[in-house]
Parts: sequence; C-alpha cells; structure tokens
Amino acid sequence: QVQLVESGGGLVQPGGSLRLSCAASGITIVFYNMGWYRQAPGKQRELVAAVNTMGTTNYAESVKGRFSISRDNAKNTVYLQMNSLKPEDTAVYSCHAELGGSRDSWGQGTQVTVSS
Repeated sequence: QVQLVESGGGLVQPGGSLRLSCAASGITIVFYNMGWYRQAPGKQRELVAAVNTMGTTNYAESVKGRFSISRDNAKNTVYLQMNSLKPEDTAVYSCHAELGGSRDSWGQGTQVTVSS
C-alpha cells in the first residue's frame, strides 16, 4: 500500500520560508515522477513543482526562482523548499506520485498560510 505523508506546513510571514517534506512508503520514489500540487480556496488544484525519474525538475511560472523541489532517495522523501513566500502562495499543498492512471497516489495535504 502506497502512503505519502506530508509535513512542514504552517503559518509564515510574507518573505519567509518553509520546507515541506513528503515521506513515501510502499514505493521507491526514484522510480517514479513525483510532484507537489496546491489548491487555494475557490481555485483549481495546480502543479507547483515536479521531479521526474531522471531528476529533471519543472516549476509553475509563479514559483520559479523561489521554490525548489528535491528528493532524498536514501530517505525516500521529496522536499519542497519555499522561499520569499507571498500571501498568494497560501494553499493546501499535496504530494503526488505518478504511478499511472487510477494508481496515482496523493498525500493528505498540508496547509501553508502566508500572512502578516
């Protein structure tokens, strides 16, 4: 059974930083494309950042230069480093493992709130 457990969310002031973690079990992340998505109230879920099996990363335009996705294969964990946070980054952030169609797996999500 695949499980993705996110942590690291919270309340931060504008300009601050947070690091989200996604600990995976039931899969070996190096063999799968992994990503972070977010959903703000009243908005559609959007891809924030992804890393494929080759280690290639891609980012939403709105976070380029501020967010960084990485993975620690030894810990089977994916990270999202978020710097220079803005109020518009406020959302529930979820980890995703692309296992194929209906087998895709999601974490439970972690709330990030950027506010003064």
